[in-house]
Amino acid sequence: MHLLNFMGVKKMANDVKNDPKAVKTTVGVVTNAKIQDSQQPKMPLGVATAMFLAPLCWYGPIGSTRSVLIPQLFSQIDSAHKVWAVGILATVASITGAIANLLFGAFSDVTRTRFGKRKPYIVLGTIAIALSLVAIANTTSITAIIFIWIIAAAAENAIAAAIYPQISDRVAPKWRGTVSTFYGVGFTIAQQGFALLAAQFLGNVKFGIYVMASMTVVLAIIHVLLINEKSNLDEPKIKLDKESLKKYFFFPTHDARDFYLALSGKFLMVVGSTIVTTFLLFIFTDYIGQSTKQAGGSISVFSTIMLVIGVFFALVGGPLADKMKRVKGPVVIATFALAVAALFPLFVKEAWAMFAYAVIAAFGNGLYNSVDGALNMDVLPSSDTAGKDLGLINLANTLGQMLGAMVASAIVEGFGYQAVFIFAVAMEIIGGFLIAAIKRVR
Repeated sequence: MHLLNFMGVKKMANDVKNDPKAVKTTVGVVTNAKIQDSQQPKMPLGVATAMFLAPLCWYGPIGSTRSVLIPQLFSQIDSAHKVWAVGILATVASITGAIANLLFGAFSDVTRTRFGKRKPYIVLGTIAIALSLVAIANTTSITAIIFIWIIAAAAENAIAAAIYPQISDRVAPKWRGTVSTFYGVGFTIAQQGFALLAAQFLGNVKFGIYVMASMTVVLAIIHVLLINEKSNLDEPKIKLDKESLKKYFFFPTHDARDFYLALSGKFLMVVGSTIVTTFLLFIFTDYIGQSTKQAGGSISVFSTIMLVIGVFFALVGGPLADKMKRVKGPVVIATFALAVAALFPLFVKEAWAMFAYAVIAAFGNGLYNSVDGALNMDVLPSSDTAGKDLGLINLANTLGQMLGAMVASAIVEGFGYQAVFIFAVAMEIIGGFLIAAIKRVR
């Protein structure tokens, strides 16, 4: 252990010595700082507020539609094949998301316009999501909905790939933890608050989808105005030759060990949590035995617990991590907490067990969301390719959600709902150990 610590410190010292962009911080060495601490003496409140709204304008509406409203819509269209339909949609969306996230993240890095390099993808993606949701609300064919969702998934990942790198673009290392806390609180509200909102429309799915489409547009407009991205026409244009293609469009290979550990850990953590929340409605109805009306009430309680406790720990997690001078440790603890949470519904088929899951998972999600962003920024191989690299990490999040739903469908069909929780525990434990193996930051 002491030898590993010594080697880690030695590597940090070498990073500072050899990399002119390296910044030594209390949690380790940041080698990707586009804006230095001295250039940003005050916390960028406008950017922080915009990043709070960032997950609300894309993940909240489309995520809650996917996890709450679409399963109910499929149940209304064809109850016998609802689980299969959710799994197929997740599979198609996973493939689309993988391609879109990588491409749009890389394209945003090399884009030069008078509107900036991230804004065009956020605006166009928002329009595409809103139109797709409106179309889905007026469709009664599962096949048609799945095909329309391909467009929605591509748009979702275009926004995600462009919106998250704005922290790297606009925030100095010393403020990244604080701004990441803003993002984490927003993400927690997007996860749980929108699920709670969507649950109110289980009796009127069409109107609920309209609400989500409208909120996507309104919140995206506010985000774009607050972030106030300027023209980047003054930045050097990227010549698309062999070297630039390798740099901007392929997986990073230099100084990327910790990056891949963070990416892999995040992927498994998201898979583990998504396989539970994807079938939240069916867990209450088919596994626990509640009616649809009872399940709607239970989902509201579940989401309220996740929202309140999640926001609390998202708020205190960042400052606590700063005080402890740790970003990796809290993420590891949060991931293991999600494993513990899944043990309750694994052994008890009662609504209270899912509420117990919600309490512990809310702690884990809140803590994770508040600190994970700072950890991701600190392990980026380069600031020049932040869009692509954060797109990859975002892809881990998106694919984790999509594949989690697909895996959950297969597990439910083959082994029943109880096996979902066994798989969730395994994914969270492995993910936690991968994150613990990161060396660059503490």
